[in-house]
Amino acid sequence: MTKNPTRTLLSIAALAALALSGCAAGADGTGTDSSAAPTETAPELTGELTIFAAASLGAAFDELAAEFETLHPEVDVLPISYDGSSVLATQLIEGAHADVFASADEKNMTKVVDADLVTDSPVDFATNVLEIAVAPENPLGIDSLDDLADGATTSAGQPAIVVLCAPEVPCGAAARTLITNDGIMVTPASEEQNVSAVLTKVRTGEADAGLVYVTDIEGASGDVDGIEIDGAEAATNVYPIVSLAGSSNASASAAFVDFVASDAGQRVLASFGFGAP
Repeated sequence: MTKNPTRTLLSIAALAALALSGCAAGADGTGTDSSAAPTETAPELTGELTIFAAASLGAAFDELAAEFETLHPEVDVLPISYDGSSVLATQLIEGAHADVFASADEKNMTKVVDADLVTDSPVDFATNVLEIAVAPENPLGIDSLDDLADGATTSAGQPAIVVLCAPEVPCGAAARTLITNDGIMVTPASEEQNVSAVLTKVRTGEADAGLVYVTDIEGASGDVDGIEIDGAEAATNVYPIVSLAGSSNASASAAFVDFVASDAGQRVLASFGFGAP
């Protein structure tokens, strides 16, 4: 049968018009290509957030919490619980509630991980080293760990009263590593459960010297001076943070962990003297 050329041309034109119409409407019939449609915006974070953090993180985490609340105004970060990492880890293992745990060392974080209290792998977010905290202007002339050794006298002609963190606390473990590396013995007048307590004793004059973090010296606003320790990097503390499995606000806790590890969070930590992880 002979084809009608006019009908053939009309059929071709109709098919072309239909194809163009389909492209304009899109696969979902909305007038746009469904493959390019925007994704849904994630829901705004809300609710309360409970954080357990090492004592040495105090000022930095107060600032991080404030910035996080600015980014997420519907989230209320409750007053942060600061203490020695070993104390906080024990509290969590014994059933204390928190959404986020930030430790001053990996040893105490491992205890929490081994107790199946975490949702993800901890994230390292900062480092810190120790210095010798002394009274302003260093009246006893302490310039090294040797001046703190048993039987030693300072340049002022008297022995120094020394305080340290307890051995199970990260600052205590680091202090003993440095003392051992120096080949000396130091018998402290007291052993404290967190670094803030050591700093307080030096600040108030109850002790002549104490081993605390560089960040504690910087945050003391001139109430103490810091003496660098040769080889301090041999006892560098690495700080991990994690969202806890028992969190009642999993979305916010995960977001806070991400924020601490972000460029913005790292800038805050660096401003308080913390090193990069």
